Formats: sequence, C-alpha cells, structure tokens
Amino acid sequence: MALPDSGIVSGTVAFRPNRFEGGGMRYLRFTDWLVEIAMMTSGLHRVVFEEVRRHAGTDAAHAYGGFLATLTGWCEEHEVPYQGVPVGTIKRHVTGKGNADKAAVMSSVRERGYSPADDNEADAIAILLWALETGGGVR
Repeated sequence: MALPDSGIVSGTVAFRPNRFEGGGMRYLRFTDWLVEIAMMTSGLHRVVFEEVRRHAGTDAAHAYGGFLATLTGWCEEHEVPYQGVPVGTIKRHVTGKGNADKAAVMSSVRERGYSPADDNEADAIAILLWALETGGGVR
C-alpha cells in the first residue's frame, strides 16, 4: 500500500477459515480487512491486483473467483477504481522477464531496497511498483 508520504506498507494476510467455520468466512474476513485498510488510510483511492489466468487446481480457481467477486463488489460499492494486472506484466516490469520465477521476483524486489518476508509479499510489492512506476500501465 502506498502512503501519502511516499512510504509503503506491505505484508501478507491469511483469510483461511478454521475447521469450525463455513467457507464463506474467508470472504467476510477479506471484506473486513478492506474496510480496516480504508479506515487506516483515510480511504482507498485505487486497488491494483494480480490478475491470475491459470490456477493450480479447482479449489484455487474457486477461491480466486470468490476473492475477485468480493473485491470488485466492494470497490464498486465504495466507488474505488480497480485494475487487474496479468502476472507476466508484473514479472516483466520488476525483473525484465515475463516468465521469471519466484526467486527472481524476490531478488529484484530486494535489489530495489525492500525486504519481503516471502514470495507473496514480494509479488505485492512488485504490483505496487508497477502501478506507481507506470501509472497503471499508462506511460
């Protein structure tokens, strides 16, 4: 997340339901997280996310679809512009190679002065860098 003072905040959040909850709890937690982020930052002005076209399996595809529906519905309700960015575009921007592996993305993000805890956080930082440096793909 880019802050008004040009700083960023990054990390990862798990939304997996525990064994005594229904599967929809992950999406409720995700919505609560969006509200929390919006409140902490005096409102979200734009959301940019990884647009995944290929999934490891059926469960991953279903989860992605649920998160995408939750995110885009929330953004529409709160009039926040949103944009999906293909994985290859993000990788190409941060590493110079559209099919770079996780290690290359981590390395490139670290070379830019960030310290991601894992590949998910590195991906999030890479998306943010793409959004900030390209103006959302507009050069």
